[in-house]
Amino acid sequence: MRKQISIVVALTAIALFAGCAMFGKAPQNSLVGTWTNPLGTVWALKSDGTFEVALNNSDHPSIWGKYTVSDNTLTLTESRGLQVPKSCRNEAVYKFNRDQDKLTFTLVSDKCRLRVKNVLLPWKPWTGK
Repeated sequence: MRKQISIVVALTAIALFAGCAMFGKAPQNSLVGTWTNPLGTVWALKSDGTFEVALNNSDHPSIWGKYTVSDNTLTLTESRGLQVPKSCRNEAVYKFNRDQDKLTFTLVSDKCRLRVKNVLLPWKPWTGK
């Protein structure tokens, strides 16, 4: 009888821990949020691995795409938009550092001059217009 109770308690504990893991909050990377740089570019990095960019404080995104994060490396895997040069559609890789409300990037590889010009500037959280 004692052995059966021990088994029931053990199975209950396992079920509880598995349930907690299944319903736990999905981890967020440290880039998720909406950022702006001194040029007025607004960059929204979403938790689903997509991003949108509005150049010059525009109300509408002019560039969008997908990204991945691994440790402190950001890889832009796809970029599309209204007037995206061909060189900006290729994969781009940057190292990043976030220190509370300051976000900075270091170039690893990117053939898109417009993107490099924007990304290498310091970023801060965007608070709206």
